[in-house]
Amino acid sequence: MPRPICATIHMGALKHNLERMRRAAEGRMLWAVVKANAYGHGLLRAMRAFKDADGLAMIDLCDAQAVREAGWSKRILLLEGFFDESDLPLLEKYDIETIIHNREMIQMLKAHAPYHSLKVHIKVNSGMNRLGFLPLEEKVIKEELIGIKGVQVMGVVTHFANAEPSYLSENPASVSKQLARMGRLAQADENVCMANSAATLWRHEVGGDAVRAGVALYGASPDDKISSKELDIIPAMTLSAKILAIQEVNKGEAIGYGSRFITKRPSRIAVVACGYADGYPRCAPDGTPTFVEGQIAPIAGSVSMDMLTIDVTDIKDAHIGSVVELWGKNVPINTVARACGTIGYELMCALALRVPVVEDEN
Repeated sequence: MPRPICATIHMGALKHNLERMRRAAEGRMLWAVVKANAYGHGLLRAMRAFKDADGLAMIDLCDAQAVREAGWSKRILLLEGFFDESDLPLLEKYDIETIIHNREMIQMLKAHAPYHSLKVHIKVNSGMNRLGFLPLEEKVIKEELIGIKGVQVMGVVTHFANAEPSYLSENPASVSKQLARMGRLAQADENVCMANSAATLWRHEVGGDAVRAGVALYGASPDDKISSKELDIIPAMTLSAKILAIQEVNKGEAIGYGSRFITKRPSRIAVVACGYADGYPRCAPDGTPTFVEGQIAPIAGSVSMDMLTIDVTDIKDAHIGSVVELWGKNVPINTVARACGTIGYELMCALALRVPVVEDEN
């Protein structure tokens, strides 16, 4: 019998969230971002759920090939571009669009021209300072790319560092400051893609004719101060495991490695078949919520490699074999992430390969 832990991917939630972001996009083209194995949800599974998206955006060329070979016929965009000149023939063969974000990439394009049809997007650095050309360079870069035979410039792409409502406009790299830095490009109605999930949901001043929906498609709010329920998005992943054992311990007993948790009363401590080797964060502090038999049960003691312990003293129905939700509908992933000093994105992507994944249509 397999170890009693699994991640359930809710296909209906993925489809619902796509439709929700479609409404938020207000008629603009919608790229569904499926990088990092679709944020841990499974690339080909997400491809099926997002069949009504206008295109898929990802990082790896091998993933682009995989979705093409699995039947995806719509647009595909590589968000970090290509990495080597050997990628160029494959871009054409599979009709994959690519970001261009530095002059070395342009030199590679020139060295291997002409092309039958190679579609590129110019990445503009509007203030996040990761990838891209300065906004003032865009016109010259576009002319240079158009001059390469067979290269088709599809438009401009940028990214926001802080599009959440809780981020103040006077702070560095706010949306207003990034838009100001974009200049005339920020006013363009065509061939510009700026909005990520947060900007699509909350920043109506962000224009362009395309958006990129990422974490919101998977049911996590891009701002951990605003719940998924408030946004009408549904968590698409439930991580759950069963109780393996229950220890009856006296007041003053220590639980787990490092003896971090000391019982303050006679307690029932349940041992759950999930640990940091499954992707649950080892840094989860005492009190991080789980959900069992209809009630919240706090973590009690350090998370170990294969197990964690929770306090079920007040949950009489908790027993060996009870299913414990580590995150999902009842315990938002952002709640767990906040307790651990991180973000829901990281927890989704960190789901370990050893965790069985099942899907349902609900």
